[in-house]
Amino acid sequence: MTAAALHRVCIAGASGRMGQMLVEAVRASGDCQLTGALGSASSRALGNDAAAFAGHASGVAITSDLTAGLSGSQYLIDFTRPEGTMAHLRECVKLGVHLVIGTTGFTEEQKKEIEQASSSIAIMMAPNMSVGVNVTMKLLEMAAKAMSTGYDIEIIEAHHRHKVDAPSGTALKMGEVIADALGRDLKECAVYTREGVTGERDPS
Repeated sequence: MTAAALHRVCIAGASGRMGQMLVEAVRASGDCQLTGALGSASSRALGNDAAAFAGHASGVAITSDLTAGLSGSQYLIDFTRPEGTMAHLRECVKLGVHLVIGTTGFTEEQKKEIEQASSSIAIMMAPNMSVGVNVTMKLLEMAAKAMSTGYDIEIIEAHHRHKVDAPSGTALKMGEVIADALGRDLKECAVYTREGVTGERDPS
């Protein structure tokens, strides 16, 4: 594929765990080109080559300058945190860059802003991108309809201690799927043990 035909991709949170996986996936792809890499202003990786962690050279340095990082890109892939994603969203709208969002933990107001932005740019947003989880969502819908009475439903999840929001976006989506199948509003019927941006847990 010629360079002109490649999909030009910028990665947000490029020095983080998920960001590094995305950088490597784009670098190894036959139809994508890494054209930008964003990091927070406090990141120690600023100025480093985005693929240096894997011993490669991408020719793209990690930057906290949104305009510079997005310049020349068609798409931004963002698996960061809500406040970062919202800043990226606004810059993407200004520059006409399409956005893939895997970030979770948005407030209702933030979700509305994302929805409004989708009238200006293409946005793909999902709490979990895996095929297995999305098949599970469909199975949950079927099970909820088939067993609609006489049962209490509880969603239990476990994550690494670096997970900062609870419930996870995946768990919330599961709750929404079940509630919708039962004709109920999750906001009115859900009971949480942990909720919101609770932060990383201390080692134990």
